[in-house]
Amino acid sequence: MTREYLKKAALTAKSNASETHEIVKAILDDIEAGGDAKALEYAAKFDQYEGSILLSPEEIEAACALVPEKLKADIRFSHDNVRRFAELQKSTVSDVETELTPGFVTGQKAIPVEAAGCYVPGGRYSHIASAIMTVTTAKVAGCKHITACSPPRPGVGIAPAIVYAAHICGADKILAMGGVQGVAAMTFGLFGLPKANILVGPGNQFVAEAKRILFGRVGIDMIAGPTDSLILADKSADAHIVATDLVSQAEHGYNSPVWLVTDNRTLAQDVMARVPVLIADLPEVNRENASAAWRDYAEVIVCSDREEMAACSDEYAPEHLTVQAEDLDWWLENLTCYGSLFLGEETTVSYGDKATGTNHVLPTSRAASYTGGLSVHKYMKIVTWQRATREGSKAVAEATARISRLEGMEGHARAADARLEKYFPNETFDLTANG
Repeated sequence: MTREYLKKAALTAKSNASETHEIVKAILDDIEAGGDAKALEYAAKFDQYEGSILLSPEEIEAACALVPEKLKADIRFSHDNVRRFAELQKSTVSDVETELTPGFVTGQKAIPVEAAGCYVPGGRYSHIASAIMTVTTAKVAGCKHITACSPPRPGVGIAPAIVYAAHICGADKILAMGGVQGVAAMTFGLFGLPKANILVGPGNQFVAEAKRILFGRVGIDMIAGPTDSLILADKSADAHIVATDLVSQAEHGYNSPVWLVTDNRTLAQDVMARVPVLIADLPEVNRENASAAWRDYAEVIVCSDREEMAACSDEYAPEHLTVQAEDLDWWLENLTCYGSLFLGEETTVSYGDKATGTNHVLPTSRAASYTGGLSVHKYMKIVTWQRATREGSKAVAEATARISRLEGMEGHARAADARLEKYFPNETFDLTANG
């Protein structure tokens, strides 16, 4: 089995990231010490915005009025799909209990976190869909307070469509603040907000690093790098569609890897010839990103057969994985590492990014090898409980005492001893480690 690179990436997603940690750490420390005033300083510096930080109901209503009716309908369509899929996900988790032994009952409860902070990118692109994906799932999960946070534009504020999406999806507060300062405001409970229990949503490298640093004192959806996409294609694939899909994902950012894995050299060469032409036809702002991503981060790999293609894909563990090949059921059965899977030419990552209902906040940088994407489950704590009768606890107490003593944890053993002595004063138990 062979793997040939017709195009090899010159850079990786971790290139040029050495200074980010120190910059972000300093800002977080500064804001935690200085509170609201310091966050406002950074907002004025980075966002170049000095308007309302927390939008009032009147400001939300005014922003919503600026959104065209057709766009409102599209946002509601996407929201409905995301909501229904999230409700399906939630139905897979339930409170359960079982009597392990007579008189000893254990159980599980799914409890949503109290406060969620949803970051919605709003710089070069207004990520309307991110507001839908993050706020809707938090609402379905049952979070009692949801803050949607998005960077305002200088002298303008948050894009009206983002405000509308966050509002109809269930945000309790909308925070006009971007970057590290926005993440800090939600985490530290600034401007009268409750302290977030979890931070979710995509962002640039500074937002991602802030979440990484804060993880532990607050939950996060995942530590995300630049978005990435891989396409598996065989001789049946349409080279124009494949090339178009690669370009559509490369426009995310200058460092967004896209990969083509195929067992057909002719297809690979055809796609490679088409991509630069398609990039050149993009608007300038999109063209800059896609051109850099294709030049520095893209790869085209020719494998010997579909088994090697699948193995290569699983090794890359892409955020987005598209299959444009025959026998889609085989690929569904055999692929194991991806954030979200798009089977067949009739669907595309762009659909999932915007409107199909499956979440677009997904693991990047090979994290799909160990985790999935954002879902209602990310907002829920799966906790356990137990209850016992005195008779039901007897065998457990005996085992606990002996195991604890074998481990050298005498205090644990005596917690079991005390119950046996109280509940069964007329019985004798061998509770030594070597009993």
